[in-house]
Amino acid sequence: MDTDKLIQQLSDRPSPVRRLPAPWRRAAIWFAISLPYVALVIIMHPMGPDLAHMLADRRFIIEEIATLLTAIAAVMAAFCSVVPGYDRRILLVPLLPLAVWLFMLGEGCVSDWLRQGPGGLEVRADWACLQPGMLIGIVPALAIVIMLRRGAPLYPRITLALAALAVAALGNFGLRIFHVGDASIMLLVWHFGSVLVLALAASSVGRHLLNWRGAGSHPAA
Repeated sequence: MDTDKLIQQLSDRPSPVRRLPAPWRRAAIWFAISLPYVALVIIMHPMGPDLAHMLADRRFIIEEIATLLTAIAAVMAAFCSVVPGYDRRILLVPLLPLAVWLFMLGEGCVSDWLRQGPGGLEVRADWACLQPGMLIGIVPALAIVIMLRRGAPLYPRITLALAALAVAALGNFGLRIFHVGDASIMLLVWHFGSVLVLALAASSVGRHLLNWRGAGSHPAA
């Protein structure tokens, strides 16, 4: 953080600065916006015939829980990252559920390989999930970027990477509900892989989307 720049920003704003809501409140607002939209996208797509079977699958349930917890931890960390004074170690918290998610996918890959042989690790194009995957993330992505700009962009690259992780994890949580039955290797390459690519891509443009000129002083969202 550039202290001189921060002082200059504060001196250029003679009007009173009102404190933003706590990060957990802002995270709750984001979920209140995003979850109904994700539910709407799910409703628009027919449920797969394997959904009932997958709901009885322990690994599927743990994967979904880990994915949702990744979204929760990432959005909380993202909102904490734009508030001066928070311990930077909180930015590492999303790695815990993310590691569980990755472990369960890896376990699934090993299980598929033992059961099906090399064919269980075959990777193929999965265009069927591309359009709904992009659609499901539009509103959550727009909402979190707008909300994060009302804060202090102390670590813009990390903040936007966390935001992208939250959006992608929430999108994958919803996508799996109506796009079930894929082999674990497909989930690892296309679903989990897209999360990491999106997070890395977002971090590369963090300084452009989140900067001191865009930092707001209003308390809303």
